[in-house]
Amino acid sequence: MNKPLRRIAVFCGLLVLALLIRDNWLQYVKADQLRTDPANRRVAIERYANPRGDIIVDGNPITGSVEAKSGDFKYKRTYKNGAMWAPITGYSSQAYGSNMLEGVEDGILTGTDDKLFFRNTLDMLTGKPKQGGNVVTTLNSAAQKAAFDGLKAQGGKGAVVALEPSTGKILALASYPSYDPSSIAGGSDGQTWSSLTKDKAEPMLNRALRETYPPGSTFKVVTAAAALQNGLYKSADEKTNSPLPWIMPGTTTPLKNEGNIPCENATLREALRWSCNSVFGKIGSDLGNDKMLAEAKQFGFDSEQFTPIRSSASVFSDNMNQSQTALSSIGQYNTAATPLQMAMVASAVANDGKLMKPYMVDSLQSSNLDPVEKTEPKEMSRPLSPSNAQILQQMMETVVKQGTGTKAQIPGVTVGGKTGTAQHGVANSANPYAWFISYAKLPDGSSPVAVAVVIEDESANRDDISGGGLAAPIAKNVMEAVINSKK
Repeated sequence: MNKPLRRIAVFCGLLVLALLIRDNWLQYVKADQLRTDPANRRVAIERYANPRGDIIVDGNPITGSVEAKSGDFKYKRTYKNGAMWAPITGYSSQAYGSNMLEGVEDGILTGTDDKLFFRNTLDMLTGKPKQGGNVVTTLNSAAQKAAFDGLKAQGGKGAVVALEPSTGKILALASYPSYDPSSIAGGSDGQTWSSLTKDKAEPMLNRALRETYPPGSTFKVVTAAAALQNGLYKSADEKTNSPLPWIMPGTTTPLKNEGNIPCENATLREALRWSCNSVFGKIGSDLGNDKMLAEAKQFGFDSEQFTPIRSSASVFSDNMNQSQTALSSIGQYNTAATPLQMAMVASAVANDGKLMKPYMVDSLQSSNLDPVEKTEPKEMSRPLSPSNAQILQQMMETVVKQGTGTKAQIPGVTVGGKTGTAQHGVANSANPYAWFISYAKLPDGSSPVAVAVVIEDESANRDDISGGGLAAPIAKNVMEAVINSKK
């Protein structure tokens, strides 16, 4: 072979080698990335080639699939009572992807998860088309309806979370205003999506998990726990060292109480009953930032929670001076919490100081309903000793029996709670947030439910906004729904 031909042969050989390397790189190294790339339309076509598995509540599906009338996608997602369940299901959209449980558990619902390998292999051998599995939730439909209907009747914005204290199961998770995921499930012209995403009321915001609010006086439960755990006070009826007025350290500013309430040297029980800012602000200042932060973290603050849907981290700041710590200890300054977080606080108190990890997926199933994975309750932390938790229970029960939370009373049931009216806006210029956290205790001593409710109503009369007036009745209805469903 002459020299020019040899050069051409070598060059062609190098081209073939480069082609083989590139081909193998795409087939083996980049295969997974290309297969899951959102820009790969074949991924979306495959996702909707078969009916998705269902999300189950109380044994019944709250989702479904129907054949699409046109386009590349064979099936389209449907939802039952979509707006009520949207914070849990999220959406599965041919145009916009998926989120919430539809996104987190997409592999199970589409049948592509490795957990379904054995089931898929059997179906392939028997000639069955691939089918999605089911996601069985911990939700209680009656509690969810009570939560959503209560928020809707209130007419503003807000959220409700209910937990089972002994396990951490999420029983209700509602957000309002909401949206129907069915409206964006198919191929979209963009108008519906645009109206939802540009709506100032933010109907697609999951307020129960993704929004943080100043918790106001509901945070005083955490401050009371810190006082008991650190030995600052040892009983509910021990008088506190709380002068009036109490001047915040390093300032000339007194920490004021709302109204003419008996807060001077009040006991912990009376201070929680009347929601004394001066008592709990001074407790936070006396304990200091480090001890308050440590107790808040025991309740879950400063950490994201995964239910498995991600919940934003609630905040209790570090490196605060005594006055800032005082304000944070009454749920103001930088303190911010999700409704899930405050339900966790009530749940830990109700469960004798043991905080269980919150979760909303009870189990995963294959298409023929065989169990694939089961969630076992898991202890998260112990923010209170059993004895201190019982002291705090007595205090919270006084709030409902004789204090600011009387609208949460349930005949024949012991209810503990704490109201909160959290300042909002520059110099408290906006309408405050109305909070209520609570738990129910049955005559046998068991506690089937703990609840957190937050209401933000920009149109309400400012003087009419209170946790006891707006939020407590909703919490009562949710607790009653859970109790009645267990009869």
